[in-house]
Amino acid sequence: MSAPIVLAEFRDPDTLVEAARRARAAGLKGLDAYTPFAVEGLSDALALEAPRLRPAMLGAAALGAGFVYLMCWYSGVIDYPLNLGARPLHAWPVFLVLAFEAGILAATFTGIAGFFIGTGLPRLNHPVFAARDFDRASQDRFFLSVSDEAADAERLRALLDGLGPISIRAVQP
Repeated sequence: MSAPIVLAEFRDPDTLVEAARRARAAGLKGLDAYTPFAVEGLSDALALEAPRLRPAMLGAAALGAGFVYLMCWYSGVIDYPLNLGARPLHAWPVFLVLAFEAGILAATFTGIAGFFIGTGLPRLNHPVFAARDFDRASQDRFFLSVSDEAADAERLRALLDGLGPISIRAVQP
């Protein structure tokens, strides 16, 4: 069973960032924010981990390029050597073009697959989407969601005392 979700609604981004800092300092887990635009400092306040997609894409590109270069070298030097026009058997400039293209292709496929895995897509619905007034997250409201077993609406209300949230409510998962 998934953890209960508590959703807090704010009028401005600065209050949302402060609320995220307080929730993280209180030890709450499963913090997420929904905003109509990028908010500076929010990722630090939520303590989001650094994405691991770029190193994975780099590794896939290196492996893909290395594999294709090795295939070109093997076919041109070992398996079927042809001496045409007095060119060397190991014609690395020709092999490099194919290896580069294969590296780009491998990195692209890894990036697409990593994006889908990392975002949980193709899940088209999330419980917070059904919350009252959540459609305003794409217009003029800022939401902080807490998905933690220890979180409830009253504890979050006490934690955010003084920040003046518009509402704090539990969302049914």
